[in-house]
Amino acid sequence: MESQSGAVRAEPFDVRTFGEFCDIIEIGGLTGHEINEGMCLRYSNLARLDFDAVGRPGISLFRARLRTLPVRLNLMERHPLGSQAFIPMDGSSFLVAVSADDCGKPGPPRATVIKPGQAVNILRNTWHAVLTPLSGSGLFAVVDWIGQEPNLVEHHFETPYVIEA
Repeated sequence: MESQSGAVRAEPFDVRTFGEFCDIIEIGGLTGHEINEGMCLRYSNLARLDFDAVGRPGISLFRARLRTLPVRLNLMERHPLGSQAFIPMDGSSFLVAVSADDCGKPGPPRATVIKPGQAVNILRNTWHAVLTPLSGSGLFAVVDWIGQEPNLVEHHFETPYVIEA
């Protein structure tokens, strides 16, 4: 562990700021194409899913405890074998904090709040905070790598960051 601290202000999602770390999964201004005899619009390929060939993609359900801002960031983790998509099951908002790698540990974090109607895909091997719902039930569908190899690297901060609104 190493000594780090400081306040991190959550900022609006911008692909120029967060695009190297994650994808926002949303319809936004996209035009879908009709399927099912015109009864459904499909919006395809909204995230850069990336999984090591040794495992396979899977869908799990996570139930996380609700938090309120400010949030203490004690821990960041990364998954070297696959991306992780977090999809709230009830349209809740949640906090995402990410950081670049700095010689095998997380660099200074950046944070954003994912709004109702959005989801996020954290890119493979990206340092990120644990699942942090801010509203709703805390129930998420998670699409990630499933396999026998270890796929979790954690870093505990000696002095936590504080993420503010």
